[in-house]
Amino acid sequence: MDIKNSVIAIARNAQAASRQLSRVSSTAKNTALLQMAEELLKNADRILAENARDVSLAKKSAALSKAMLERLTLSKKTITGMAQGMREVAALPDPTGKVTSMWRRPNGLLVGRMRIPLGVIGIIYESRPNVTADAAALCLKSGNAVILRGGSEAINSNLAICTILQNVLRKNALPEAAIQVIPITDREAVREMLQLEEYIDLIIPRGGEELIRAVVAESKIPVIKHYKGVCHIFVDAGADMEMAVNICCNAKAQRPGVCNALETLLVHKDIARKFLPLAAAALKKANVILKGCPQTRKLLKNIAAATEEDWYAEYLDLVLAVRIVDGIDEAIAHIEKYGSLHTEAIITKDYAHAQRFLNEVNSSTVLVNASTRFSDGFELGLGAEIGISTTKLHAYGPMGLEELTTAKFIIYGNGQVRT
Repeated sequence: MDIKNSVIAIARNAQAASRQLSRVSSTAKNTALLQMAEELLKNADRILAENARDVSLAKKSAALSKAMLERLTLSKKTITGMAQGMREVAALPDPTGKVTSMWRRPNGLLVGRMRIPLGVIGIIYESRPNVTADAAALCLKSGNAVILRGGSEAINSNLAICTILQNVLRKNALPEAAIQVIPITDREAVREMLQLEEYIDLIIPRGGEELIRAVVAESKIPVIKHYKGVCHIFVDAGADMEMAVNICCNAKAQRPGVCNALETLLVHKDIARKFLPLAAAALKKANVILKGCPQTRKLLKNIAAATEEDWYAEYLDLVLAVRIVDGIDEAIAHIEKYGSLHTEAIITKDYAHAQRFLNEVNSSTVLVNASTRFSDGFELGLGAEIGISTTKLHAYGPMGLEELTTAKFIIYGNGQVRT
């Protein structure tokens, strides 16, 4: 079978599976998820062996960046996290079938809204094999079938994880086609997938800006977009300096190759002289390279000058741009100009400034006195996330179960006709 017909067959099977899933009880879905968690742990050595093959081939080809290699590499800790994510999703309320509102019309009709699955979700992603498990869990619990098309660099890892999950579906008399990995590494498979609007209801790309823009340009199916994560922290005048240093170091250095890592630090001019040397010393210990505005470079000698391009940069590395601002107005203006609508934080003791920042900064996640690294579905209590949306239709920010459903109208009558 050629690539086009192979992808169509996968999509048709997914659509049929989605219709079966819409009738499956929460108990049955939760039972399967808990068994999947156990099977991932039991088969950890098998998964790691397949992942080692992928990592070895990627290193030999030298085609992946350091950040992408880090995302590709699995460990026992990662697999434990995948299993825990499955359990977390199983423990969450099932949004499907939930009636969110009900009202009576003057003619006696009782009108309500009920949450239902979207149908078939297509996930296109690079490097991260853990996405295979996270996406499968969220889609299964929300009653959606999922078609997973990972990058060629992770094909062995993804197929191993998918096989384990499908075995659990089969043992529980659930449709195996509810979770499928496209086994074709040729990019033509992605192009064919993006044309199948009659079978696939939503596309969620996860990866670099180049991948996401390519998907948006080619897709006939609605796409959840997240181009990049240019995340900011604004350290306000009077902020707790120890807290601010700890938060900035965590946001930048704990995992620099992810989209919720800090990329630009904004510092109030009234605190800069005291704060910046403390922050620079701590960041230096974490091997972070600083680039600064002219005012910053007067206080921190021997750091590189930040260019206009640096304010737009998503480094995904141990590099941080630093700018001194006059106050909260200039900080918000900077974020509006250079931000990517992903995640921003303010470190402050001023309640009014905290509220202004929350109300006026338009990004999908906004924090007060906490690290940008918390912009993550698992950390926010969603069990896992299927992606982060930086556009407002139909979801915004980390996407969990509810964002994989929509609402239909349900109406109870007793013979009413329209006049």
